[in-house]
Amino acid sequence: MPEMKLAAGAAFPNFDVPQFGGGTLQVGVPTGGHDWQMVVVYRGKHCPICTRYLTTINDLLADFHAQGVDVVAVSADSAEQVETQLTDISPAFPVGYGMSIEQMRDLGLYISTPRSDAETDHPFPEPGLFVINGAGQIQILDISNAPFARPDLNVVLGGIKFVRNPDNNYPIRGTYA
Repeated sequence: MPEMKLAAGAAFPNFDVPQFGGGTLQVGVPTGGHDWQMVVVYRGKHCPICTRYLTTINDLLADFHAQGVDVVAVSADSAEQVETQLTDISPAFPVGYGMSIEQMRDLGLYISTPRSDAETDHPFPEPGLFVINGAGQIQILDISNAPFARPDLNVVLGGIKFVRNPDNNYPIRGTYA
């Protein structure tokens, strides 16, 4: 069970992980001239639903970029596991790996233990999605405890378009205390 729950509107807890292909990925820091970032935390190579989700991100990437949203994905997998999974996807977005349990907890993610060595060889995060606005605040978040419940990326994209339209003056939701 997550030890903390990130609040809508709170500052996103930026962190660094190794980036697939080399270098370091600064999670929570938009790049490429974008002022927002969407961070997708995925379970890992053992998850076929994650592979399809990453493929969908690739398909919608230009649409997210058109809204000023940088997109990154991150898992707790090793470099070898990531390379095996991403061979068929060829993501056009940065992918980080090697998330620590502490980083998973900082995001309030559910963490699972592998069912067997055939699944994977390390604890892994269940899915999470965070959209960070230009002020570094969590604009949209979704945390799941199972691979079967995660937001439809087309709906997320439509929501971002709505929120970013200045005519809508749409606040961060879920902030009632």
